[in-house]
Amino acid sequence: MTKVVIMSDGGDICSQVIGPTGAEHRRLANRVMQEALDRAKLSFPEISYVVATGYGRLNVPFADSEITELTCHAKGVASLFPEVKTAIDIGGQDAKGLKIKSGKLIDFVMNDKCAAGTGRFLEVTAATLGLRLEDLGTISAKSTHRVKISSTCTIFAQQEIVSRLSEGVAVEDVVAGLHDAIAVRVVGMTRRLKIEPVVVLTGGVAKNTGVVKAVREKIEHEVFVPPNPLLSGAIGGAILGRDIVLGALKEGKPIPKKERALEEVTFFN
Repeated sequence: MTKVVIMSDGGDICSQVIGPTGAEHRRLANRVMQEALDRAKLSFPEISYVVATGYGRLNVPFADSEITELTCHAKGVASLFPEVKTAIDIGGQDAKGLKIKSGKLIDFVMNDKCAAGTGRFLEVTAATLGLRLEDLGTISAKSTHRVKISSTCTIFAQQEIVSRLSEGVAVEDVVAGLHDAIAVRVVGMTRRLKIEPVVVLTGGVAKNTGVVKAVREKIEHEVFVPPNPLLSGAIGGAILGRDIVLGALKEGKPIPKKERALEEVTFFN
């Protein structure tokens, strides 16, 4: 997914947009930016500074700077939960654990080599089960005997799921087992940082109540979820961009904006 957050210099969110990325990153960046501008009733020249983050940050032609998703994510989570010390982000492409102190990232662990433990893992397995991704949390809540999914590879997990179903295991017990498998993998990875409360869970998978429940069980601490767990990185990028602008103004220096060619900020051909 591609996300845009427009923030005022006072820290208020003027608009926010989430759109599926697809294959053409640059075109979608333009489209979601235009939608965010429309919602905020702003024109592009009224935007003081643009920070791009995430995997596609180099494909945002109108960005003034690129900042890593880890830095932006830590900043965004800390703005929502000032006492946060541990953040777990489970997105579509990766899962990561962040150690945060006084609102700043001090260490992290990341799983970006395998789909297991990510949103993609759930997408593939939901398709195998013939279920909608957004229904998995509700379905797992009906489980009375969660089965163990031992495979850590997505392909082998699919085979294991089919085998379990052929044995007569209830779908809800299989789904609950999938959620537990993700929690075991991600929490185990994050334990290398020493998990300390306050713990915050973000990313698209945090919208799945079954995964949230499984993570809470493994951590044995309360786990907080933002109102929109997909936007933490975008919010952090907006805050960092605002800080750059306000810092330049305070020091009486020009805002360090890039020179943009006209065609780079024309959102539609």
